Amino acid sequence: MILKIDGIQEEMGWGNAQIKLPRYDVPKMIQDTTNNPIWLHFGAGNIFRGYIAKLQQELLDRGLSEKGIIVAETFDYDIVSQIYEAYDNLALFVGLLSDGSNQMSVIASIAEAIKADFEYDKAVLRLQEIAVNPSLQMVSFTITEKGYGLHNMDGQLLEVVSRDISKGPKNPKHTMSVVTAFMYTRFKTTKAPIALVSMDNCSHNGDKLKQAVLFIAQKWMENGFVEADFINYLEDEQQVSFPWSMIDKITPRPDLAICHKLETLGVEKMQPVTTSKNTFIAPFVNAEMPEYLVIEDRFPNGRPPLEEVGVYFGDRRTVDLVERMKVTTCLNPLHTALAIYGCLLGYTKISDEMKDEDLRNLVEKMGYKEGLKVVLDPIIINPERFLGEVLKERLTNPFLPDTPQRIATDTSQKVGIRFGETIKAYTAKGEQETLIYIPLVIAGWLRYLLGFDDSGREMELSSDPMLEDLRVALSGIQLYQANQDLSGIRKILSNQLLFGVDLCENHMDKRILDLFSQMIQKDHAVRETLHKYVS
Repeated sequence: MILKIDGIQEEMGWGNAQIKLPRYDVPKMIQDTTNNPIWLHFGAGNIFRGYIAKLQQELLDRGLSEKGIIVAETFDYDIVSQIYEAYDNLALFVGLLSDGSNQMSVIASIAEAIKADFEYDKAVLRLQEIAVNPSLQMVSFTITEKGYGLHNMDGQLLEVVSRDISKGPKNPKHTMSVVTAFMYTRFKTTKAPIALVSMDNCSHNGDKLKQAVLFIAQKWMENGFVEADFINYLEDEQQVSFPWSMIDKITPRPDLAICHKLETLGVEKMQPVTTSKNTFIAPFVNAEMPEYLVIEDRFPNGRPPLEEVGVYFGDRRTVDLVERMKVTTCLNPLHTALAIYGCLLGYTKISDEMKDEDLRNLVEKMGYKEGLKVVLDPIIINPERFLGEVLKERLTNPFLPDTPQRIATDTSQKVGIRFGETIKAYTAKGEQETLIYIPLVIAGWLRYLLGFDDSGREMELSSDPMLEDLRVALSGIQLYQANQDLSGIRKILSNQLLFGVDLCENHMDKRILDLFSQMIQKDHAVRETLHKYVS
């Protein structure tokens, strides 16, 4: 069996393998979507294929929509050629249940994949065609938290952003510049309404997207590239909305065991590839089954009926409460804690970490003792039940091949959201110095950044846009030496761009520095310190 449009016509083989096929006319959907698109998505990775595209697939299967999604990739163009085009834009979803069984389906709702590289006229023209079509209802994003960042650790504009600002909308490079150029095309032609929907795991993601787009647009206006009315168009919520959202589904790296299973079932050419940008990706997406998507219901040009397939819609306050529950207390902080300590303690699988009594105690106490204390109930999802599902079912799933090394990626872009918001809540009540487990994780992250595991062996650090700056700040600190100058750590802790709050000003630095100092005293000091505070 071949994962191609012609290949899925052989229904018997797919049925024998218990792989569900689309129940609609795929070529017709592609044609209808190409002619009059309703949904463009930026970010061609696993969360898109394994969740967002799957939602639209369900609508198509049930006859609740006739259109699919067009996806654009602005970073790793190899994904488009090697994973999308090579398989007729089909994807194979493999749901990983905790009993070891799988739910599998062919996702065919992706009508088109675009390399959003303005160096190529074909890509520019196609994006312009999509931009000017009044049928387009929404543009969504899963580009990771760093995709919205325009500045470095010192608050200076990234070089690529400076270049885009000076060159204008004709040949943008940064994703936010590409999106702003896309919107300028729409403004110059139809001025049709549209929703720009961030679906990334960051607090108030709609505002982050809006601020980035407006920043670039305003700079372009100052440099004479766009008109002032373009800014007015972007700021008019009746024309362009930036809804907040909360998304939750774990879609880890491809598991070679799943690849082998699919090939045993007769599905050919399922091997993962490593792109020139070092993305490890496969034609299939293996993912957990639990999933949540909550979106602020502000769509000035309409939207697909996603509530029919489990998406929650509500007002901004509801989205904010759900997002704060998940991103700042009940899941993401626990993930980052396991990522940091998992790397230090030599783990390569999250579910194995949950068998470690110290690590299990750490995330349980972070969630129940520190997190739930400042959570406001969003009503539509119960926080304590959600946290229980995370701790007892999701993180412990042995068939979910998620690694601490993957989750440790871009930690500098996450700590402000995953810990800073809870710290702010405690600081507002004057109780920040009662925190134990969040400071323990921050201290662990600083220890991780030294680049040596708990046995003193050098370890590879996960990629992070601020890694070089952070390592420079810590460069004078050595393992197993007393009375060291820790001023570099204070520089990090006082950086509000990182944490959203000055941890020196609110006096949390003393505890964090003390914990860090304990962790560098000798081999296995990380384990000893962790055990001391969580047992």
